[in-house]
Amino acid sequence: MTAIQPILLWSDLFIWLLVGAGIVAGWWSSRQPPLRAAWARVARNRVGMASATLLAVFVLIGLVDSLHYRPQLPPKPGDDPAKPVYAVEVLSALDALLMPLRTKVEKTYSEPLATHAYAKEMMEIREADGSLRKSREYPRLRHGGAHLAADEGRAGQDIALRCAQALGVGALVWVACALFCAWRVARRRHLGVIEGWREIWRHEQGPAWNAVLLALAAIIAVAALIAGPAGAYHVFGTDKVGQDVLYQVMKSIRTALVIGLVTTLVTLPLAVVLGIVAGYFRGWVDDLIQYLYTTLNSIPGVLLIAAAVLMMQVLIDTHPQWFSTAAERADLRLLALCFILGLTSWTGLARLLRGEVLKLRELEYVQAAQAFGVSDLRIIARHLLPNLMHIVIIALVMDFSGLVLAEAVLSYVGIGVDPTMISFGTMINNARMELGREPVVWWSLVAAFTFMFAMVLAANLLADAVRDAFDPRMA
Repeated sequence: MTAIQPILLWSDLFIWLLVGAGIVAGWWSSRQPPLRAAWARVARNRVGMASATLLAVFVLIGLVDSLHYRPQLPPKPGDDPAKPVYAVEVLSALDALLMPLRTKVEKTYSEPLATHAYAKEMMEIREADGSLRKSREYPRLRHGGAHLAADEGRAGQDIALRCAQALGVGALVWVACALFCAWRVARRRHLGVIEGWREIWRHEQGPAWNAVLLALAAIIAVAALIAGPAGAYHVFGTDKVGQDVLYQVMKSIRTALVIGLVTTLVTLPLAVVLGIVAGYFRGWVDDLIQYLYTTLNSIPGVLLIAAAVLMMQVLIDTHPQWFSTAAERADLRLLALCFILGLTSWTGLARLLRGEVLKLRELEYVQAAQAFGVSDLRIIARHLLPNLMHIVIIALVMDFSGLVLAEAVLSYVGIGVDPTMISFGTMINNARMELGREPVVWWSLVAAFTFMFAMVLAANLLADAVRDAFDPRMA
């Protein structure tokens, strides 16, 4: 077994801290009856639970891709075995799982599930009599369908068989998950497993486990149809340099999650603190904060982000000694983009919270607390902040999809993530020039758009469920 050197990137640290914060927040919410009741309403929403299931799959992929390491290189003659040498390239656990996709690189473009390249090349063909002739043909791929050898006409049958086998395994996994859910429901309600199964599909009370199982069935079916032939074919084709497109979209998921989650970590304290302070204290404090976010809003967002990103890139380029690997360099630019987006996207939530605090501070229980001499900090923590949490949660969940799309747009115009880092934006940017080819290279754009659309749609649908559950006017 090859030894590894664990690597902790800054983005990995932020992601795992956010996961821990989410677990703590979930535990704290379970001890607060109003929040527990609100999240119970979210759990009863079928669309919300189905969307949460899909988002959970994306988050799981992102977490697996956030476990980085450097593999140990094989020793050379004369090297000291006590001093291992590790590769410069930083890999992740997802890279290890997708090793066949990462290493099976073709020469150039190939269509999804193809066995031949997308463009003709001049080739030498040996005739039956042993002579050679030159002809323009579609060359065989080095890896796609290579196991078929000369029997390439059997590719369709082989793909169907692999998909059927993967669907069979996926069905067993789904049945195991369904039985586990039925057992949990039956145990909680003191029923038999069969009765628990019926309770799930009747969905008369409790979480919408039927929606979770249906969404899980769809996810497993799609995953099986992709994973089945993925070991022997390029399911989504290859790009200009022959890299598997499926591998690229899987790697893009983490980038989108980092953009959405880390930016939220930057936006949240700024928006909450400044919004509450402006609305509660009013006067010159309110005027100063209003002047700040009005000034930020007056500057076109793209220009402000572009200027900040370019300044950060100059700083990175002039200090190469800060980075031991290219991954660390790309990671710093990614975090810089997150902080820049966070510093420019807090104004909307802050303005919303300010307006709400201006109304809440005039209510009787707040004025009574002020009359009894309760400190301002205690009033904010005990009376104002709990009544603002529904707005904060709704705004943050809805902003997640906007941030994912923002990264795609910024990378498309060249001011997003590092060019060496795979993201939905860089995939779309690299694919746009190929739409003018004849024939059109369409699969990279379609794959990136499909996965990004699924993530954004799931986030928006979950945001709708959260809004309906936490909005007091709809409770």
